[in-house]
Amino acid sequence: MNKAIILLSGGLDSYVSLDIANKYYDIELALTFNYGQKAFEDEKKASGKIAEFYNIEHKIINLPTLAEVKGEDIWIPNRNGLFLNIAGVFCDAKNYDAIIFGANKEEAQNFPDNSLDFVNAANKALSYSTRNKAHVVAPLIDMTKKETIEYAIKNNLDFSLIKSCYDSKEETQKKHCGNCPSCLLIKNALIELNREDLLQQMGF
Repeated sequence: MNKAIILLSGGLDSYVSLDIANKYYDIELALTFNYGQKAFEDEKKASGKIAEFYNIEHKIINLPTLAEVKGEDIWIPNRNGLFLNIAGVFCDAKNYDAIIFGANKEEAQNFPDNSLDFVNAANKALSYSTRNKAHVVAPLIDMTKKETIEYAIKNNLDFSLIKSCYDSKEETQKKHCGNCPSCLLIKNALIELNREDLLQQMGF
């Protein structure tokens, strides 16, 4: 199988993307980024456990300067563009063929760097910026949050490993606040699927 690297935040989308891509790629490295986000410590823990389960090397990339650049609310300008370019460096240096990226259909409506157009543009840029012509693979690009959760349930993924919240709730011992945009998408999908039991498993 071709070799790949994954952007692994520890959230639902990157976890499911990893599980899907793992069937087609030899994923050797997971990158988790620390850019000053409130939930980093929880994300680091979640992504580390997921990488360990799949027996993948896990590396933390610290980007302290990014914490100084604030967009509106949870928007970090060009965040995924930066992440993919850093992953491209590793691809060329270690001869990885692909970058697994958890972009998805629903979040593309609010975040342009989650869209299919963005993935296609990133692939065009990487075809020039990497000698080995590394490319981005986004397994969830046509999937809704509900469909992503249905896949996770069908394939027995461990929901207790997931950290998809933008907030950090260490003081309340809850991994998910239940109110941020990411939490609301997951919570609403689980309720629609009549799987409120998984909310407790995820730490809502």
